[in-house]
Amino acid sequence: MALFGTDGVRGVANIDLTAELAVDLAIAAAHILGEIGAFAGHRPKAIVGQDSRASGDFLEAAVIAGLTSAGVDVYRVGVLPTPAISFLVKETGADLGVMISASHNPMPDNGIKFFARGGDKLADSVEAQIEAHLGEPWDRPTGKDVGRIIVDDSAKERYLKHILATINTDLAGLKVVVDCANGASSYVAPIAYEKAGAKVSAISATPTGWNINENCGSTHLDNLIAEVKKTGADLGIAHDGDADRCLLIDSSGRVIDGDYILMILASALKAENKLNKKTVVSTVMSNLGFVNAMEAGGIAVVKTAVGDRYVLENMLVNNYSLGGEQSGHVILREFSNTGDGILTALQVMQVLAKSKKSLSELAANMQKYPQVLVNVKDVRKEKLAASTKISDFISEQEKVLGNNGRILVRASGTESLIRVMVEAQEMQTAQKIADSLAELVRSELR
Repeated sequence: MALFGTDGVRGVANIDLTAELAVDLAIAAAHILGEIGAFAGHRPKAIVGQDSRASGDFLEAAVIAGLTSAGVDVYRVGVLPTPAISFLVKETGADLGVMISASHNPMPDNGIKFFARGGDKLADSVEAQIEAHLGEPWDRPTGKDVGRIIVDDSAKERYLKHILATINTDLAGLKVVVDCANGASSYVAPIAYEKAGAKVSAISATPTGWNINENCGSTHLDNLIAEVKKTGADLGIAHDGDADRCLLIDSSGRVIDGDYILMILASALKAENKLNKKTVVSTVMSNLGFVNAMEAGGIAVVKTAVGDRYVLENMLVNNYSLGGEQSGHVILREFSNTGDGILTALQVMQVLAKSKKSLSELAANMQKYPQVLVNVKDVRKEKLAASTKISDFISEQEKVLGNNGRILVRASGTESLIRVMVEAQEMQTAQKIADSLAELVRSELR
């Protein structure tokens, strides 16, 4: 079973993801990236950051130990969003970056994400090489050749300056509630939105190390919805633990997910002739309503596998400027090499300020198909591809739906479960098919 998932290596900290494994991963990453030329001719340099999980402390220490023992100088930036690490790698000319985070996963989990020179996530082939080199014998540097640790206290301010420079409109007059998930955005997002001119109220912005994503953030929206309604805010912004995604809430309390956000940004960029090739990149999870809205607006949609790195790969190959996921990862390639929730929120608020329209008015340009998503736990993901009963059932139901719906069943790349997604013109139809399919998955893949 592969160690790397859709977004790095994840698991329960100190059980699946141990200090020993973190050391070995860091050493192997240093060697592989060195072999492919990243360190050619100079002393290697890495940026290392983490989210607010308590387990991040020992994992950060382990990663830094591995890198420095391999001769890499480490710039330690502390608790910052994942996209900040990508930015800092590119800004400083570092050879690699490491983010210790399990993103939206529960607090006991943690993860390790690697960035290559330039701030890009690693390709599957490079991750496979790292995994293959774990624990191999190697020549250890000594004396002046071992790496050093440098604490970079200015990293947060440089990242803030970068994301604020991406907008040219004063956001004064916008009243915003931001849910920081008690994660990395707690130290950055409220400051960014205030500096941009908005009136900001922050909730779930007091990390303790144990409360990240706990009934808050982009996976638990009830608190944010209630606060938006209570305060009469123009919008709510929900981040996940490492702030690489955002979901929005309009003034009525309606959820504006990544499909809506992509639609709003794509339409605005097209109007300004900034949407390359009049195309937006999404994933197979995108709603049919999103595709229809884009086509009606003269914008083509290209779909990739789930994962913002696959979206980015397609964008780079084809020179597209905008892409993202329904989950709230949005990549604006003019400004970032990865999904950045704070940057995304700033860009949407700029569209609101320029258009003088509300979020609900902008979202009204898209009518989503009812969608049901069921997560089926405690099954053997590896058996999915071989099950003819599941594939036959899907084929039968797709014939019934025709062009008015779709079915997607896939193994999660970040969690131990199978995701069943069904869209149809009527919620009752989508729910019935999803429930039947989920039950079949449970019985077939135990």
